[in-house]
Amino acid sequence: MKSRHILLAGAVALALSACGNSSAPAESTAPADTAPAAEAPAAAPAEAAPAPAAATKPAMVENCATTLESNDAMQYNADSITVPASCTQFTINLKHVGTMAANVMGHNVVVAKADDMAGIAADGAADAVNHVKADDARVIAHTKIIGGGESTSVTFDVAKIKDGGPFKFFCSFPGHLALMQGSIQVQ
Repeated sequence: MKSRHILLAGAVALALSACGNSSAPAESTAPADTAPAAEAPAAAPAEAAPAPAAATKPAMVENCATTLESNDAMQYNADSITVPASCTQFTINLKHVGTMAANVMGHNVVVAKADDMAGIAADGAADAVNHVKADDARVIAHTKIIGGGESTSVTFDVAKIKDGGPFKFFCSFPGHLALMQGSIQVQ
């Protein structure tokens, strides 16, 4: 029984170190002959993707425009856009720096209220070309879907994102929303 506890303590320490928890002790500090109160069941895998952390990669904004890059790893190169309050119109240029075709790893940029993202993506799944439902009133702006090596852009009225947010930008290609999103605000 004693060796079982030692093995369990070692497995826990190894698991914690693999998770990057540098504050966890490398060895168990509990006495070897102390039995645990109850063995905890293994944690179930998370159903949904974790919420994005605070903005860590702001987009460069110049002359009321920004360029976002997307890639074959389902990523944007920025997770936040701050639109200057002096802008009346704002342009998002999207460049797909990957190599995969639009029907396989296509990307777009959709701007909407954060609360509307899931519904827009779900309704857009029926549109096999743009992945945005035609005339969806929840969509503030969107680009077309592009594949590797392609570029596109969209320009919209800044007044549409000044009040009533928070607002987000995201990719509506099926399955991309969990990884490809960021905040957009006027400041």
